[in-house]
Amino acid sequence: MDDLLIYALATFLLAGTIKGVVGIGLPTTAIGVLSQFTDPRLAITLAIFPIVAGNSWQIIRSGNFLSTLKRYGLLGATLATVLLATTFLAPNISTNALILFLGVMIVLFAITSLAFKPPFLPQKHDRTGQIVSGALAGISGGLTAIWAPPLIIYFLARRIDKDEFVRASGVLLLCGSVPLLVGYLNNGLIDGPIAKLSAILIIPTLIGFSLGEVIRRHLDASRFRTAVLVMFLFMGLNLLRRAFFP
Repeated sequence: MDDLLIYALATFLLAGTIKGVVGIGLPTTAIGVLSQFTDPRLAITLAIFPIVAGNSWQIIRSGNFLSTLKRYGLLGATLATVLLATTFLAPNISTNALILFLGVMIVLFAITSLAFKPPFLPQKHDRTGQIVSGALAGISGGLTAIWAPPLIIYFLARRIDKDEFVRASGVLLLCGSVPLLVGYLNNGLIDGPIAKLSAILIIPTLIGFSLGEVIRRHLDASRFRTAVLVMFLFMGLNLLRRAFFP
């Protein structure tokens, strides 16, 4: 546990820093890094409390919560409902299947963020887009605690600007993190010791987030984001290797 605590503190400090710089990537970094050397189910459960805290703090920092929630309310409601329902399936997923699903989601996250530009989604199809992306995000989030890829595809299709992206991603990530916490508490995947350790990891997460905001003001955020996404791609590919060649 001592070694795990050291690794986890360093990992969530890094994950919080990345989120502070680019606005996304907390669960992808934390779960992706921890899953390289520990059980992926443990990595997911340890990330629960930091995910809730990090997304709540991002909303506080970005503001305009109610107007953003109104704009993406259908997406948020679909995401929360499907994600909560999917958490009840999580205990029945084998470790190897979980590694495979994590690898696919992380690789998809990296590729869609690096190079993929989906077709433009017009306003008349926005409701359908919100429902579909919310459902897909809910399924992946309930199983792996990573639900950003479908949201990013939706944002890219809607062609929203950077500030709107930061606000909307914060709100929608929070919409998923609360039912994720409720579901994992209810299905027993988070027990007392794990809950305590996950709560402790809020501290390096928020320290990292504040550090990331400082770095963002003095760093080319675009280049940093690209470097992080390349790192995600290799982490995801390594998880796929573990799934097919244990």
